[in-house]
Amino acid sequence: MGKFFRSLEPSHISFIRNQHVFFTASAPSDPARVNVSPKGGNCLAVLDDRRIAYYDIPGSGNETANHLRDNGRLTLMWCAFEGNPLILRAYLRASVVDRDDPRFEELMAMHWPEARIDLVRQVFLGEVEAVQTSCGFGVPLFAYEGDRDLLEKSIAKKADAGLLPEYLERNSVRNDAKCPVG
Repeated sequence: MGKFFRSLEPSHISFIRNQHVFFTASAPSDPARVNVSPKGGNCLAVLDDRRIAYYDIPGSGNETANHLRDNGRLTLMWCAFEGNPLILRAYLRASVVDRDDPRFEELMAMHWPEARIDLVRQVFLGEVEAVQTSCGFGVPLFAYEGDRDLLEKSIAKKADAGLLPEYLERNSVRNDAKCPVG
């Protein structure tokens, strides 16, 4: 049975910082599909026991941003694929920090100074409403081999060719709005 917390405990923060992958889940208010996405690399930062942020590089759509603009609900989940079993979920009230928001450059400089900022579409900033842990006994063991850099290389190639604005425009719509429910 899961255990709930009002904020991130120090052990939760340590666990999060040691994971190589996390999952995001969001959904619109209308009856469209739930969006679940894996994220890797060093794009996530625990700001304190009540705030988490991660930056977003364009991919196959922009569902999370559209869902957050709709209702602000975001769930992040981490699983221990190595070591002691654990699943940790953070239920957030989140917002989108767009590139033209004054907080964007400040967040990037403070938490991800090594990131190529011209490739970052936005930052998601979340306030923790609840944290839940569960056993994770059913999560298989996997060995971490390294991060893939294919997405960043693909986006960098578009940016360097001057095609990023057009790509971002095409990627601003909700994929779930195009996919029928039921």
